[in-house]
Amino acid sequence: MSEDPYLAAQGAVAEVRGIQSNPVIATVKHYVANSQETNRMTESSDVDQRTLEEIYTAPYEAAVKQGHAGSVMCSYNRVNGTYACENRDTLTTILKRQFGFNGFVVSDWGGTHSTVAAANAGLDMEMDLKPGQYFTAPLKTAVQNGQVPMSRLDDMVTRIVRTMFSIGIFDHPAAAEPAAAAANVQRPQDLALARSLSEEGTVLLKNQGQLLPLAGSGKRIAVIGPGAGPSGAQQFYNGAGSGHIPEFGGKPDVVTPLQGITQRALADGDVVTYADGSVPAAAALAAKTADVAIVFAGSEDSEGVDRSTLDLSSGNCTLAGCVPQPVDQDSLISQVAAANPHTIVVLNTGGPVLMPWLNQIQGLFEAWYPGQQDGNAIAALLFGDVDPSAKLPETFPASQSDLSTRTPQQYPGVNDAAGIPHATYSEGMLVGYRWYDAKHITPLFPFGFGLSYTTFALRGLHLSAGRGRPSFATAQFTVANTGARLGTEVAQLYVADPRNAREPPKQLKGFQKVLLRPGARTTVKLPLGFRSLAHWSDAAHRWKVSSGCYRVLVGDSSRNLPLSATIAVGGARCKGATVHVTRAMLRRAAR
Repeated sequence: MSEDPYLAAQGAVAEVRGIQSNPVIATVKHYVANSQETNRMTESSDVDQRTLEEIYTAPYEAAVKQGHAGSVMCSYNRVNGTYACENRDTLTTILKRQFGFNGFVVSDWGGTHSTVAAANAGLDMEMDLKPGQYFTAPLKTAVQNGQVPMSRLDDMVTRIVRTMFSIGIFDHPAAAEPAAAAANVQRPQDLALARSLSEEGTVLLKNQGQLLPLAGSGKRIAVIGPGAGPSGAQQFYNGAGSGHIPEFGGKPDVVTPLQGITQRALADGDVVTYADGSVPAAAALAAKTADVAIVFAGSEDSEGVDRSTLDLSSGNCTLAGCVPQPVDQDSLISQVAAANPHTIVVLNTGGPVLMPWLNQIQGLFEAWYPGQQDGNAIAALLFGDVDPSAKLPETFPASQSDLSTRTPQQYPGVNDAAGIPHATYSEGMLVGYRWYDAKHITPLFPFGFGLSYTTFALRGLHLSAGRGRPSFATAQFTVANTGARLGTEVAQLYVADPRNAREPPKQLKGFQKVLLRPGARTTVKLPLGFRSLAHWSDAAHRWKVSSGCYRVLVGDSSRNLPLSATIAVGGARCKGATVHVTRAMLRRAAR
């Protein structure tokens, strides 16, 4: 859900709670270190324990402890040489004992490779393309032979049934209704939710010369690109594979960008023209005769497929080759921008892409995969009916060479003597913005970045002391809307650990989204507890806080943190520290 484990964790907690309130059992996947699709069925993710705990299992820990997830799905890959669905270290030691998970572990479809090893490692339910391959008759035989203890079988059953009772499956059995009726998400409340999610999730990345929002009347607007419409044309509103959401009634009941913009333009008396971009010269001509050109570009990412390149020139590229796009989208954008300096680009992608044309355009949105209300949501943002409020959950690199995965040993892995590919996590904890910070690399757009149509100011950071439970300190500061319109800001808090902790330069530890009217201000309070300062100690096999000076940084992205304060821990003498955490407080909090 993010390159950052804290943000991914908070998103997971919210989604688990939402799903299980229906009631439906939420299954958190894919556990764990499932970081590639190319060799996902066979590769071994070779990762050290500290990195595993701090980066890769942390979101699952939150989903279990805070979200109370009923189920966890183990992944296809191996972890340090052992398949994830028969890995005792990850399933039993970490998940069930360390995290206290009392739900059940289910394998991914076809992710079970054994009966005895999987059962004894902690797998509770088999899902397979061939139903019952390992956990029916073979499991019965293994129990009878004493290879799998009866207590383990009892534990499997208890975990599954207990979860069904606790979530409410027996009290509220699934309604027996036709599939078509169950899939109907066209009610007014569904459409409103879909639209608001897309509006709030779209990130404004560039707005040179305040071209946005589109103001005035009688504008000539050129909508360009294969992903813009009309209905039935190629659209990037959704992912592929298991990430694809089935369309109602078997047809894409989606508002296209062309439809949404055309409908909204009527209110201002604007004229909208469309060019699919298949003939760049025609698209450039449409742009040249317009007041503003809006280019929609994207790619359809999919389960089972990794991109080998982040550009948009040749489509969805994998190590095996490229799935051709109808047009070289990088070239299309450049030609349109050359014809009309007032060009806006809307990206529909599953992640970061390279932007060789960025300096040619005035406006840029990252809309991800916006779903069924695609056109209405982007039209509301373009015309300023809604203020952009989202922030990037991952870093956008300026160059593919800036990525932390630079060698075949890291990705897709190198085969051992048995033909098993091993992907070495040699970047360790330097994932995402941690890598860019540690290596002093300037990204194209940093983690946490996102613009608005109004402006904000963050002021007056103050730390007040706590007792260690639940927090050592509370960070308090003011967020003010200094612009002329209603808008939303996401205030972000990062912690920079002392060098002896051997942590990345800084890490996200809190955030809060606030909606403010022009001239209004509000006070934000974010707690800092034990885990805000802790790192995983392999020697102690637990979370530990080192003595030293911890800096608390507050701002609106990982690269814009104007406010700072200091916490002194374990008797350290820290200049300007207003909060002092004693060793006794650490001992109490660690219990």
